[in-house]
Amino acid sequence: MDALTIVNTGVTMTTSGTSATAALPTVSGSVPKYCRFAATAACYVRVGVAGVAAVPGDVLVQPADAIVLRTHSLTHFAGIQIGGSGQLQVSPVEDM
Repeated sequence: MDALTIVNTGVTMTTSGTSATAALPTVSGSVPKYCRFAATAACYVRVGVAGVAAVPGDVLVQPADAIVLRTHSLTHFAGIQIGGSGQLQVSPVEDM
C-alpha cells in the first residue's frame, strides 16, 4: 500500500445512536478529492451534501481501521454509532 499525504488538519465529531452531520475538511478552501475516515468505535458513515444523514447499513468504519472515500464535489459527511458513543475523525488526503 502506498503512503498517504495528510498535511492539513481534519475534523472530529462525536457519534451516537442519532445521525450527526458535519462539513468535510477543506484544503485551501476546497474539499479534497478523497478523505480518510477513522473511528474509535464501530459506526456507519455516509458522504453527501448539507443535510446528509447516516443510517445503519451505510459504509461501516471499524475501530483500529480506516477507509478512504471519494469526496470531490461533496460538502458534508454523517455518522451514526452502532452502540454507545465514539469519535469519528476525517482527514483530507492530498496525493491520490
